[in-house]
Amino acid sequence: MAITHHVPTRCALAAALFASAFATQAQGTETITITGTAERLPAFAGFPGQTDARTPLQAQSWNAERLADENVTRLGDITRLDAGVSEAYDATGYWAGLSVRGYTLDNRFNVRREGLPVSGETAFALENKEAVELLKGASGMQAGTSAPGGLVNLRVKRPVAGKRSATVWWEGSSTTGAAVDLGDRSGPDGAFGWRVNAAYEDMEPRLHDTDGHRRLLAVALDWQLNPGSLVEFEIEHSRQQQPSAAGYSLRGNTVPDAHDINLLTNLNHQPWNGPVEMEGTTASLRWRQRLAEDWQLRAQAMVQKLRTDDRTAFPYGVYDANYECADWCDRFAPDGSFTYWQYVSLNERRDSTALELAASGTARTGAVEHAIEFGALRSRYRGRFEDQIFDIAGTGKDDGSLVSPPSAGYPDANTNRDETSTEFFLRDAMTLPGGWSLWAGLRHTRLARESWRTSADSDGSLRATDYDQAVTTPWMALAWQWTAATMVYASWGRGVESAVVPNRPRYANAGQALPALKSRQREIGLKHAGASVDASLALFQIERPRTGELNAGCDGDVDDSCRLGVVGEQRHRGVEASVVWRTGAVDWRASAMLLDAVRHESGSGDGLRPENVPARTLRLGADWRVAGLLLQADLRAEGDRVVLPYDDSVRIPGWASLDLGARWTQALAGGRSITWRTGVDNVFDRKAWKESPYQFDHVYLYPLQSRTWRASASLKF
Repeated sequence: MAITHHVPTRCALAAALFASAFATQAQGTETITITGTAERLPAFAGFPGQTDARTPLQAQSWNAERLADENVTRLGDITRLDAGVSEAYDATGYWAGLSVRGYTLDNRFNVRREGLPVSGETAFALENKEAVELLKGASGMQAGTSAPGGLVNLRVKRPVAGKRSATVWWEGSSTTGAAVDLGDRSGPDGAFGWRVNAAYEDMEPRLHDTDGHRRLLAVALDWQLNPGSLVEFEIEHSRQQQPSAAGYSLRGNTVPDAHDINLLTNLNHQPWNGPVEMEGTTASLRWRQRLAEDWQLRAQAMVQKLRTDDRTAFPYGVYDANYECADWCDRFAPDGSFTYWQYVSLNERRDSTALELAASGTARTGAVEHAIEFGALRSRYRGRFEDQIFDIAGTGKDDGSLVSPPSAGYPDANTNRDETSTEFFLRDAMTLPGGWSLWAGLRHTRLARESWRTSADSDGSLRATDYDQAVTTPWMALAWQWTAATMVYASWGRGVESAVVPNRPRYANAGQALPALKSRQREIGLKHAGASVDASLALFQIERPRTGELNAGCDGDVDDSCRLGVVGEQRHRGVEASVVWRTGAVDWRASAMLLDAVRHESGSGDGLRPENVPARTLRLGADWRVAGLLLQADLRAEGDRVVLPYDDSVRIPGWASLDLGARWTQALAGGRSITWRTGVDNVFDRKAWKESPYQFDHVYLYPLQSRTWRASASLKF
C-alpha cells in the first residue's frame, strides 16, 4: 500500500563472501568476445576490472543456481542469504521491503537493474535474472540520492550457445509453475545471440486468501559488430495479480503471542476487496566499444514502465465514524478489534528512463597504476496517479471473524511526482608500491523535483511544490595487500537523500525543500580469498539525519502549528563477518551481524533504539555432496526488535528457523539431464513475529512463513 504520509558495540563472526559481485571485465588489450556467456557489465559498484577480493567494498552476489537452491523466488527472499539483510514491511503480494545494516532501502532510489536506476515499487520476476547483487553501506558514489543502507542490482540473463532448459515446480498448498530458458548463437563466429525466458505461476500459498498468478516473457539479444564492438538489447514484460497480506498489530499495550493467533489468516480479506495488480515492461540497450589499448566506451539506456492497481482492506487503529480515535490510534484494541479502511488506488503509473555514458581504462603516472572510470548519467522519473479512496469501512478482528461493509467510497486526492537527475562521476583505483592501493570516487548530482495533487482543494490549490538541489558525494579508501590472499582496508564516504516538507496546512514551512540530508559512513575491513576459505570482516558506522516535528505544540488539526526539519541523527555502529569454508564434500557457510543502532535527537526519542531493527542476526548453512546428491541445511536466527518509535521497551522476541533442501542431477542420454530439487522451509513450523515495522504511523507485526514444502524438476535438453 502506498500512502503519502547505549548498548556497547559487540563483535562477531560470520557472513558469506561473495564470488562475483565485482566480476572482472575485459582489459583493454582483450577483444570483447562472447564464448558461452556474454561479457559481464562492469560491477554496478564501480571500479571495472577489479576483482572482488581486492576491492575495499562489502558486497554480495548470488547467481541463478544459488537462488534456485535457496528457493529465492522474489526479491524479498534474499533476507535468508545474508545476515546484513532483513525484512522491512515485506508483505506477501506486494513489492519487497528490505533493510541493509538496519536502514530501510528506499524502493524509489535504492534499486538498480543492469546498473541503471529503476523503481523498486513493483514485483520483480527472477526467472530471467542471472544474479542478484547487493552493495552494503552508504552509496553516494554509486547513486545520486539513496538511503544509506545499500543498493540492490538485478543482472539479466544474456545469450549463450546451446541453452535449452524447462522447469516445473510445486510449493505450499497448491502453487504450481513452469518456466523455459532458451538461447543460442548463430552467424560468423557466433556473432548473433538470443535468449528467451518465459514463466507462468498459479499461486496458492498456505497463507489463506492470497491466491493469484503471475507471468513473465523476456528476450535478450546481442550482436558482435566487430572484435571490439558489442551491442546488447533486452526487454521483459511481467504481470502479477495477488491479494497482499495485511499485518497484525499490538493488542492494546501487549505484543500478542504468535501461538495464540492463526497466522494463516489474511486480514486483508473482505468481500469488497480485490487483488493488487502489478504490471511492468522494462527494456535496455547497451553498446560497448573498445576505444584504444586499455580503454573502453560504454553507452547504455533503459526504459521502465509500471502500472499498478492497489487494493487493500487495511487494518488501521480504532476509529469511529467521525474519524475520531480515542485510545488505540496506532494499534489494535486489547480484544484484537480494529477499524478496516478501504484503500483503492487504480491506474498508478511509474515511468523511469535512464541514459549513461562512461569510459574506463588504465593509465600510469610514475610508479602509480590507475584504473579509471568517468561518465555521466541522466535519469527521469514520472509518477502519475488518479484520485484514491482511503476511507473507513467498518470493524474487523485479528482472528478474521468479522465481515465489514465497504466504505462510502469518498475519493481523496493523490500526488503526482516528477524528478530529473543529472549525475557526473569519476572513480580511480590507484595501485601503489609495496602492496598499497588508494581508491577514490566522486559524484556530483543535480536534482529537479516537483509534485502536485491530482485534484484541487476547496480553495483551488493543488499544493504544488518544486525545488532544485545540487549535491556532491565523495568516497575514498586505503587498502593494503597483507598477503597474496588477504587485504585490509579503511574507507570513508557520504550518501545523500533529498526531501521537501509536505504541502499540508499544518506546516508553517510547507513546500520548502530541506537541506540535503547527508549520511556518512566509516568502515574498516578485512577480506580473504583462499583455496579453501573465503572470509570477510567489517566494522562500520553510519550516521543519517532524522527529520521530525521541530516544535512541541504541533497539532495536525491546526494550520501553521507545525514545522518539519532535521531533529537529530540515527547512528548504526556494527560489525559483520562472513566465511565460506570448503572441506572436501562439505561447504560451510556463515554470516553474522551485531548492530548497535541508536537515535540522537531532541525530544523523547533521544537515546532510543530504532524500531524494527534487530541487534543480532545470524545465517548458517552447509552443503554436503554425497553420491551425486547435494544436501542443504540453512539456519536463520534474529534477535528481538523494537515495536514503537517512542518506547523501545516494547519488543517482539527473537526467533530461529531451519530450512532443509536437496538437489540431484540425473544424467540422461544425449547429454541431457534433469535436476531435481526438493525442500522444506521452517522445518519445525516455528510460530514467531519476524518483523515489526512502524508504517504509516501504525504498528504492524508480520509472522514467519509457516512450514512450506517444495519440489521442482529442471530438464536440460
